Amino acid sequence: MRVLFLGDVYGRVGRRICKEHLSELRKELQTDAIIANVENLAGGIGVTPPLMVEMQEAGIDAYTSGNHIWDKKEVFSIFENNRIPLVRPLNYPADLPGKIKVRLPVGKRHLWILCAQGRVFMEPIDCPFQALHKAIDEIREEDSDSPIIIDFHAEATSEKKALGWYLDGKVSAVLGTHTHVQTADETILPGGTAYLTDVGMTGPHHSVIGVKKEVVIERYLTAGAISRRFDQAKKNPQINGVLIEIEKNTFQVKTISRVNRSYD
Repeated sequence: MRVLFLGDVYGRVGRRICKEHLSELRKELQTDAIIANVENLAGGIGVTPPLMVEMQEAGIDAYTSGNHIWDKKEVFSIFENNRIPLVRPLNYPADLPGKIKVRLPVGKRHLWILCAQGRVFMEPIDCPFQALHKAIDEIREEDSDSPIIIDFHAEATSEKKALGWYLDGKVSAVLGTHTHVQTADETILPGGTAYLTDVGMTGPHHSVIGVKKEVVIERYLTAGAISRRFDQAKKNPQINGVLIEIEKNTFQVKTISRVNRSYD
């Protein structure tokens, strides 16, 4: 099973390059499934139903998210739609809407998708380690050998690294999102789990994590005293992702490779 995971799809530029180029990328990489983090679809914050339709038409099979997923209230209707395989971070309060796990058919197998959010430099929510451990145990009670992919939406490298080691041999992949900057530490851990600290961003890379660089520089130079709207950048559109190949009869990973495509 070959799975392509896309880093945070950011705003109009990210959506456009997915619609224009994802079909050819699927053929080139011979992927069986495409997953994308979509919490930044709507101008960098949140997601709306029409934008999810765009991503479905672009060929994305399942979706993960993070702390911005609730920024647009239209997301509640998306969560209510059982035909949209979108997961929210599972370690937020249990009474919040949204799926905390998705079981995606891929050929003759199934692929489980989970998302958790880190706590270092982020909201003080439930422990992602314990929450994932519980969810994985629940999955394994009914499905002992299907692949499980984790989107760990977190700020701190150390927290991401620790989770990768904690889940080594229990899941197929621990893939970091949130910082929008792709790291170069892709590896297969000793237990067969693929790991990458951050998958990167699908969007405009002549920017500061998707925002016009001039706006962010001004904010830093004035210590935040002058704070303009965080307008989306447009230049140097790229698709950042990671491709993993999962063994046929186990959930261990055979290969992992970063994906970078520029579409100027």
